[in-house]
Amino acid sequence: MDRKPTKSLPPYSILLSLFMLLALMALLIQVININWIKFHDSSVNGAEQNWRIYPVPKFNSTKKQQMELKRVPWTDRLLQCGYQNHSFTPEERSEGAFLMKMIKWPKPPSPAVPFQKSSDPAHVRFVILNSTKTFYVGNQLQVMLQMVDFEGHPKQYGGDYLQGRIHTPDLKAGSAGTVVDNQNGFYYINFNLSWPGKVEVSVSLVHPSEGIQVLERLRKERPDRVYFKSAFKSGNSFETTVCNLCLPQSKPLCDFGDYRTGEPWFCYKPKKLPCSARINHMMGGYEQNLLIGEEGHYFQSEINVKEPILPNGPGYVTVESSARTGLREFDLGNSKKTGPHLALDIDNKIKVEYYAHGTPIRILPISSQDLLFIANKLDEIKGGKSTIIAFTIWCHFNTFPVEPYIRRLQNIRKSILRLLDRSPDTLVVIKTANVQALPQDFSFYNSDWYSYQLDLVMRKMFEGINVAFVDAWEMTIAHYLPHELHPQQVIIKNEVDVFLSYVCPLEKS
Repeated sequence: MDRKPTKSLPPYSILLSLFMLLALMALLIQVININWIKFHDSSVNGAEQNWRIYPVPKFNSTKKQQMELKRVPWTDRLLQCGYQNHSFTPEERSEGAFLMKMIKWPKPPSPAVPFQKSSDPAHVRFVILNSTKTFYVGNQLQVMLQMVDFEGHPKQYGGDYLQGRIHTPDLKAGSAGTVVDNQNGFYYINFNLSWPGKVEVSVSLVHPSEGIQVLERLRKERPDRVYFKSAFKSGNSFETTVCNLCLPQSKPLCDFGDYRTGEPWFCYKPKKLPCSARINHMMGGYEQNLLIGEEGHYFQSEINVKEPILPNGPGYVTVESSARTGLREFDLGNSKKTGPHLALDIDNKIKVEYYAHGTPIRILPISSQDLLFIANKLDEIKGGKSTIIAFTIWCHFNTFPVEPYIRRLQNIRKSILRLLDRSPDTLVVIKTANVQALPQDFSFYNSDWYSYQLDLVMRKMFEGINVAFVDAWEMTIAHYLPHELHPQQVIIKNEVDVFLSYVCPLEKS
């Protein structure tokens, strides 16, 4: 149901800063009006859908894969990390197994592919299909390419991670494409044409299929490659220990898991102080020397990481046409990057609150009491027709197995459903993942491929639920600015604009 515009809108300057914090952190809770939008599946024409399309992939599992799935339940990984077996319902077990199967990535035929046999984007060209036809706004544009290796031979298997976008620089307009992998070396990328004029096509190889296998190995074998710390203090005694999810039990542990959600978190026990002396949580660091053998060859800047693929012929088509302030921020004395933060508009009865999500979170030192699990915070909110809960949660889970992320989202979804059950007029908006730059070695911690898989899981998890999306994934792929972990202000403003379009939708004539 459409909602009438409010009498007064928060100024861009405040909203802009809030959304920048949203991009920096992983949870924003705001109280303001919002309209509901639905998330629709994408359709693909002209190419066989036998692997995956973004955002909702198709997956045809074999009997062998189903047998493997039954032999290794997805909860096994969680139990190894401290989750309790009894906390999973049969429905959650089934859902987790489905999601793990959904994001399963094709593998090269051999576990050890020589570098010369891996994907070489410099010698690949994409072709715009039906490039001579007249395109109109609303049509679909499709490009095709065949991947080759460094010896110039066509590849016979898929699994490369590609990104595509269409854009018109003069209009500063852009849109992301949907990739279809035929698993035989051929790829199709589909675009919806939404504006008139000269529309350019850009395609890039983010990671070769061989590099994806390395990322999967790291996710499975080295979930500790980003580590955290906590300080313990009592009187004049002070100690710092390492903390993490899936923390190896090589020394005595302190259990700081959340008893309400069952989400585990551990720190190594200080030598002299008790576990109860913990005073904060902070980012620790990044483990180095993660690669083995020749794996480094698959992560070379300007060779095979986020490298452009050029067109064969024209790389474009021509498409025919068919604030006032009352909001005041209250200084709570907290760090800008950690929060919590509070702003009030007394006259219009608007309250804005910001919190960082709970562990795992890469962050400056923050009080243990300020690390709130999203699910718990949702359970504390009364809700109602003038309430919106906005959050994002993905980046800080990139270095962990997917299973804990699935479990975290299950807990969040249960809280959302409880909230909507007691207050059906409450509206929830989720900011999706966004793409980012991948400088040397950064892929091992924050690859777009990790984010892409978590984004797939998140969208599927909240499918059919009354939630709205700020689609930062498409907005950052499609934009003319370089990819960055924390997008530049013009992209943040676009996110604000999308957000405000649901806060104050135009009345239907």
